Amino acid sequence: MMKKLFSLLVLISLKSFSQMYVGASTPVYVKNQVLYVTGVINLASGSNLYLRNNSQLLQGTAAASANSGTGTVSVYQEGTSDNFEYNYWCSPVGAASGAAGGSNFGIALLNRPVNSTDAVSAVILPAGSYNGTALPLSIASNWIYKLTNAGSYSQWSFVGAASSMAPGEGFTMKGTSGSDTADPEATGVVNNNGAGRQRYDFRGRPNDGNILVSVGTGNAATLTGNPYPSALDLNAFLMDPSNSSCTRVAYFWEQDKTVDSHYLSAYRGGYGTYSPGSLGSNGIYVPATFNSYNSDGSLNTTGTSSGLAIERRYSPIGQGFLINGNTNGQVTIKNSHRVFYKEGGALSQFAKNSKNTEAGKMQENTEISHIKINTIINSAFTRQLALAFMPDATDAVDPGLDALNMDEALPADVSFWLENASYVIQGVNFDPSKKIPLAVHADKACTLKFYIPETVDFDASQNVYLLDELDSSYHDIKNGSYQVGVAAGIYNDRFKIAFNSQTLGTPGALRSSLAIYQENESRTLKALNPGRLKFRSFNLYDMTGKTVLHKKGLPQEEVYSFSTAALSSGVYIAVFLTEENEKITQKIIIFNSGG
Repeated sequence: MMKKLFSLLVLISLKSFSQMYVGASTPVYVKNQVLYVTGVINLASGSNLYLRNNSQLLQGTAAASANSGTGTVSVYQEGTSDNFEYNYWCSPVGAASGAAGGSNFGIALLNRPVNSTDAVSAVILPAGSYNGTALPLSIASNWIYKLTNAGSYSQWSFVGAASSMAPGEGFTMKGTSGSDTADPEATGVVNNNGAGRQRYDFRGRPNDGNILVSVGTGNAATLTGNPYPSALDLNAFLMDPSNSSCTRVAYFWEQDKTVDSHYLSAYRGGYGTYSPGSLGSNGIYVPATFNSYNSDGSLNTTGTSSGLAIERRYSPIGQGFLINGNTNGQVTIKNSHRVFYKEGGALSQFAKNSKNTEAGKMQENTEISHIKINTIINSAFTRQLALAFMPDATDAVDPGLDALNMDEALPADVSFWLENASYVIQGVNFDPSKKIPLAVHADKACTLKFYIPETVDFDASQNVYLLDELDSSYHDIKNGSYQVGVAAGIYNDRFKIAFNSQTLGTPGALRSSLAIYQENESRTLKALNPGRLKFRSFNLYDMTGKTVLHKKGLPQEEVYSFSTAALSSGVYIAVFLTEENEKITQKIIIFNSGG
């Protein structure tokens, strides 16, 4: 019986089964294949279905799972081997007991692989034990949490060792310390080499069919993930028309591996952001900007961007991620979202051009035209944004394209500003005359350095500038960078991305109608207005962008005088705004003796 079943399974990549039944105490071994079953799977008592060497199980049922039996499927996945670092998980299996259908998961279903078929149950350490180990495989239940419809850090729910996570519920788990040289698949890859990944053996009833995940209004966050023993096409899930209750964007936790501490105040981590853009695209991913936290979850200090360039479209077995809700309701993860797509070396990185065996064709994915915009803040950390160009993008928030900033509590940050919220990915319909505002906030004076590290499917001849409205200057950030200091404050209309460099400063005809100069002896700034132009306002800025003089509702006069006696010597920017919203700008040098 064993030999006959194995022979059939070797051919499974070429054909499918309507249903699958594995008899009692029967082992079935699938190596480097996709097993596709259109209907239900019944694993009788003591039977084992081993998915090995990147094998995956796909099913084609279109309703809730009806899988049954107390036998188990066994599938491997690797998380970090750092016992200080969180991974976000979502189990591909549930407990193999009770009635048919989906069943709950607990970390007691995790095992240490010994060889291709045998495993040893993981030791579950009680709450209060902080450090997991590779050998024997010991998991610290102290770090097992889940999150559903949450608006704040305090709403994480402790799970611990309980078997209480429904299919589709994600959970946090820290890794292990030490090493484990067992090589269960005889591939030269050990369970844990002490400096990379920790292999886990998930054993239980395979999840299948429609899996419902609750989401809440107001961008409430829910931790979910890939709930199947196969890859999940995130685009298919997020862009499914029935899943409009979420924002159609996925967020991935990234953590600084160089920080070895269990204290929250020492953590450095943040959320990388994936927007699918469209069903058939490779999507857009921007990495996390690392933060550290106080014990209540509020921000403490900042650190560097992770800089990780990760392919996120095909979510591997076990991968957890956050989604945000925009209405109270549910989203549905379906078998139709599953694909056979082989994983690469990292937990979330897949090899390109792998075959989708269910469809029998290579995936042909398009690139979304976009540019990455980096801002180095205080020479300490980097915020990366992505500006995407799609013909059907609007100037409002487009679900599945525009992505909310999940780390907006940073003391200094740069983002796009849409509908009174901060975004790290924005989509627009490309127009060379457009100017895209960047929102900047700083809790104290800081330096900003803007540049473009990457363009994707973007016209190589098209220039990209950073427009600084303070002095109406344009700076080529595609071929260079622009560094500027700003004072503490909020700047929602000062910095803009532009695609055409207009005449620097004020157009000559307009500037010639107003003569602006400083009388140092009288400590007075004067503006001669012989044409009696009408102005809305006058502002004088120092070189950090701070407003040091402001007048509005100016009378229509031939001469304006403004005292500069209280100002220090230095270079300033004078800006007059006409009734037609045109700016006349000019640099002014003020020299106040003793100033």
